[in-house]
Amino acid sequence: MRADLLALQESLLAEGVHTVLAQFTDLHGVAKGKFVPLAHLQTLAESGAGFAGPSIAGTGLPRTGPRSEYYGRADLSTVRAMPWMPGYARAVCDGYVANEPFDACPRQVLRRQLARLSERGWQLQTGIEPEFFLLRKTESGGIAPADAQDVLDKPSYDLKSLPRQRDFLNELSYGLQACGLDVFQIDHEDAQGQYELNFLHADALRSADNLMLFKLAAQAIAEQYGLLFSMMPKPFANQPGSGMHFHVSLWQGEGTDARCLFDDEKCMSHFVAGVLAHSAGLAALAAPTVNSYKRLVVGESLSGTSWAPAYIAHGPNNRTALVRTLPGRFEWRLPDAAANPYLATAALIAAGLDGIDRELDPGVACADDLFELAAPQLRERGIGVLPQSLGEAVDAFEADTVLRAALGETLSTQFIQLKRAEWISYARHVSDWEVQRYAALF
Repeated sequence: MRADLLALQESLLAEGVHTVLAQFTDLHGVAKGKFVPLAHLQTLAESGAGFAGPSIAGTGLPRTGPRSEYYGRADLSTVRAMPWMPGYARAVCDGYVANEPFDACPRQVLRRQLARLSERGWQLQTGIEPEFFLLRKTESGGIAPADAQDVLDKPSYDLKSLPRQRDFLNELSYGLQACGLDVFQIDHEDAQGQYELNFLHADALRSADNLMLFKLAAQAIAEQYGLLFSMMPKPFANQPGSGMHFHVSLWQGEGTDARCLFDDEKCMSHFVAGVLAHSAGLAALAAPTVNSYKRLVVGESLSGTSWAPAYIAHGPNNRTALVRTLPGRFEWRLPDAAANPYLATAALIAAGLDGIDRELDPGVACADDLFELAAPQLRERGIGVLPQSLGEAVDAFEADTVLRAALGETLSTQFIQLKRAEWISYARHVSDWEVQRYAALF
């Protein structure tokens, strides 16, 4: 066995690990994988764990032949014991098919975009901020906030309900910190039953890996407490939805020689302009479900408050804009909690590089509260509107050659097919609202 593998295996054994969770991410941003005994760590790293390719959403792989097999090869730098699952360690896997990097593996998609940055001597840092709901099942089969006393009209930063979930939140925080994530704050968000946990930014690939680890941990720990962890963008019509904002900075050099390229206002301006120019297509990846567009509303939200962007604009510390600019970085506020972090990041890079290469202009910065401007005022300023449905967003993505090239033909085709089918299924569904409104009306 290779010396590095032997050292890692012995270290894991000393921590009581007997099994590795070989984890990859499918097109939908859902963690998938299998258990591999620690004794087979070398095989997992060199050949990979095998999976039936057609059984994985978004691969487009055939049922027969050498390309029907999908292999997840462990990135050994990601292997960490998971305190919430004693005896188990997670290893993030890259997808391989026919012994080559698989073009439709979301992690490989992001690697390709990071390679484009690397060719210029650049690195992208992201800080991803996941919002989520802690829920419980009701007797009628519905859902409700886990804390029945969490009923404030404006529960942001509530220090009555937050401590009632401290056991879950502390176990989640300690578990993530034991895995190397630097958790620096946890709060109650704008909706009843909604929370946010923030961990320190990292290079873009590691940041996406960390987000997937956060989801694995939160889901497992919530089940142990008899709760439902949810990253559904908007589970309640009369409450705000869950975003997953990205804080983004671009760097050149390493260590003490590293410098932030976004300290150059022109560089950040061009990058932001690319993000704005491709926002309609980016919406399909950053807000990838039917439910996402209950969050990205134009006009007054049913919840009475919303921080979700609907208008394509940028502004200094402006949380009502799609892009909130800050010294040396910007906050991309479009993504919601359902976004696949690898695909969203890859598409963001492609859009930003297009803005830099074409020296695009983002337009005049907006300091106004965009939610308070009337439609004619927005049109006068040339401020566009994000897609208002998944169907509209998928059409925009299909027409965006830059974003499709970033994902590659295989994954782009699969994404369009699956998401269009999701939209059609929803559009043909007859809801309770329709029955109540129309059944006896005519």
